[in-house]
Amino acid sequence: MYKKLKKESLEKNIPIIEDETLMFLIDFINNNDIKNVLEIGSAVGYSAINMAGLCDVSIDTIERDEERYKMALKNIEKYNLTKNINIFNIDAFDFKVDKKYDLIFIDAAKSQNINFFERFKNNLSDNGFIITDNLNFHGMLDADYESLSKNVKGLVRKLNLYIKFLEENKDYETKFLNIGDKISISTKK
Repeated sequence: MYKKLKKESLEKNIPIIEDETLMFLIDFINNNDIKNVLEIGSAVGYSAINMAGLCDVSIDTIERDEERYKMALKNIEKYNLTKNINIFNIDAFDFKVDKKYDLIFIDAAKSQNINFFERFKNNLSDNGFIITDNLNFHGMLDADYESLSKNVKGLVRKLNLYIKFLEENKDYETKFLNIGDKISISTKK
């Protein structure tokens, strides 16, 4: 793991993937013959850098925030991973791609998870996986709902809708794992 990048991100209060989730993701990629990844939500590139640096994989990653995009680009260059990682400074809903991916990793605006899933499901290879991170939203889904702020209540409601969407999806089978902040792994039926 890229400890210096992790430390810098945490010092700047930039949300990054939890260690447990990252280690699971790296093992998952290596054990499932995954060759290419679409990551929705780059932040400063920490998860993409770890995936590309520790796995034999190419990554397209999307970050809409220009400042974080620039930081991610710098980090990708710093770790000599420009051949493995393509980063795009664009809103995910404006990103046009015909490519098929072995893994789609959703780790962006939690309120948009259903829309991200629907938008990119056609870019999933036949035996591919869609993994979504932070389904417990730092314990908020288990918190006393009435004690939450209005904004957090809205986010919790949308995350619960996403979980229900995955559970009831007739085209995909989804497993939920209590790894890190809870993840889902969806595959085509």
